[in-house]
Amino acid sequence: MSIKSIGAKILAKRDVSIIKKWAGKPIESQLKTYEFLRNQLAITVFGEEIRADEIRSKSDWKEAVPLGDYEAIRGHIERIQNGERNILYPGLPAYFCKTSGTTSGTKYIPMTDHGIKAQIAAARNSLLCYVNETGNSQFVDGKMIFLQGSPELIEKNGISIGRLSGIVAHHVPNYLQRNRMPSWETNNMQDWEKKINAIVDETIHLDMRLISGIPPWVQMYFERLLQKSGKKTVAEIFPNFTLFAHGGVNFDPYRAIFKELIGHQVDSIETYPASEGFIAFQDTQHEDGLLLNLAGGIFYEFIPLDEIHNEKPSRLHLEEVELNTQYAIVLNTSSGLWGYIIGDTVKFISLTPFRITVTGRVAHFISAFGEHVIADEVEQAMVEASRKFGLNVCEFHVAPHVKPTEGLPYHEWFIETEQALSNDFALGLDEELRKRNSYYKDLIDGKVLQPLKIHQLKRGSFNLYMDSIGKLGGQNKLPRLANDRKIADYFEAV
Repeated sequence: MSIKSIGAKILAKRDVSIIKKWAGKPIESQLKTYEFLRNQLAITVFGEEIRADEIRSKSDWKEAVPLGDYEAIRGHIERIQNGERNILYPGLPAYFCKTSGTTSGTKYIPMTDHGIKAQIAAARNSLLCYVNETGNSQFVDGKMIFLQGSPELIEKNGISIGRLSGIVAHHVPNYLQRNRMPSWETNNMQDWEKKINAIVDETIHLDMRLISGIPPWVQMYFERLLQKSGKKTVAEIFPNFTLFAHGGVNFDPYRAIFKELIGHQVDSIETYPASEGFIAFQDTQHEDGLLLNLAGGIFYEFIPLDEIHNEKPSRLHLEEVELNTQYAIVLNTSSGLWGYIIGDTVKFISLTPFRITVTGRVAHFISAFGEHVIADEVEQAMVEASRKFGLNVCEFHVAPHVKPTEGLPYHEWFIETEQALSNDFALGLDEELRKRNSYYKDLIDGKVLQPLKIHQLKRGSFNLYMDSIGKLGGQNKLPRLANDRKIADYFEAV
């Protein structure tokens, strides 16, 4: 065992004890964050606008701090971009995280020095929790790869601008830099097809031990490795590969095909980073869900999902949430976001400690007939149906077909797989969805909808679609659900 590996175990033991302290006193941890952020807010232009200096309690906070999305603060962001200080947070942010929005176009999310430090600390903590629990620290002695967007940054009025993953690349600890892949030159490549091939060329003969990235892009990396090497499994290429770190999309639909590609099951760590803050990470291999990050400079609020469109919805604090209830998550951060509706939905599966699962997006659901089917329901239905029928399905998209040429309306599933999809599979998938959504079941039973229909696509079809809209690779993700047929119409036309 190397000195670096021994050091990782010592560091893991120390840091896990710190994590247990704040996780063991969650309400106290949130109160400290609230008080700190309240004081920061009071000395900003935005704070003056909402009279933040008069906030005396968390009840006052709910009344004073307005809820909003990116459009609500666009004007403030533009002032910061022009070099004005103390607008949303004291001073200027160190970075703007550039991210694509579905309704707001390109968004520029502020990130302070405190914010980037919190991102790095949470990513490190997820790995150290794993090391402390399993004793596996040998991955630090081999090569590691982080499939991510370009780390190239531009600067405007003293603020660096780039993608989250690109910004984080500038803060990888020195002790990991020698092990880190791909090369800086390859990581800066903008064309994803060329980049993934270059990454394969650089890594195929190396001792890769930790691989990290969004599952669909790691899947592409694995498939290119097998194609180039002629091997049957990734384990034959990287025999010491023992840990996969992932985030961005639900991994459950990918588990079976990853096991097939790798050749056996490897340990995995799930994280929930966002440009707005690092929200949660997996802290154990033995419990479901992600530990809510209470050391990331975020004061959390939660809106019951059925109230999200109310003029004045309930705003619950951590001590008020309940198990297995769908919430829209609201962030107040040390990077200057206040009452910010990030757009994700979560549910708590544990309150001691507070662990969550990400269930989807506020905007990504189907409710063409009042069924309000969410991502968590379609993903779990797909996982169970695929298991029962022995299929490997990773990518799919669901859209309503409101006015078919004949018969009742239905949900149309566009499914990418090389295996034949039978009518029995479609019926089984529909049955699994009806088990998970009573409104959908009632619409099927009441002859308002007919059972779902499937539209099989060849492997790689979704990548071609993402490429056609300029969003192949990086942190871009295919929406699993839509209330319109924009994506569906593309596949019906090709």
